[in-house]
Amino acid sequence: MHTSPHTVLYDPDGLIEAELPLDRAPYESLVKAALAWTGEDTLATRDYEQIGLQLTGHARAVATDVRRRANQLPKDSGPRALADVVLRETEGQLSTTLEGTARCVQNRARLVRALYERLDCLEATPTPAV
Repeated sequence: MHTSPHTVLYDPDGLIEAELPLDRAPYESLVKAALAWTGEDTLATRDYEQIGLQLTGHARAVATDVRRRANQLPKDSGPRALADVVLRETEGQLSTTLEGTARCVQNRARLVRALYERLDCLEATPTPAV
């Protein structure tokens, strides 16, 4: 007998996730703080690792939104081409090993910022009627 109060949803296309807005403000604040760090800022390695993990996970979520929005545009459109470039760059950066350093965290912060900039541009681009 199944007694779990949880329901498992099958959503291979991520349609449920697509309807949930990202919690953008805390990550924008984290990005701003990380990019303001100077050489004198020193956190423990594990703190840098945790911040890096947070930014990595959020970058993946924003990249999914960028991809979803870009896929709604014609293949030969400029905004889609730029989104493809940013997404390729994202894949490359996220494939590197996360280090417990300020430099690594700042690189992830720049990545999140670039993804949000691209997402904002895509949201400002009218979606063609299908």
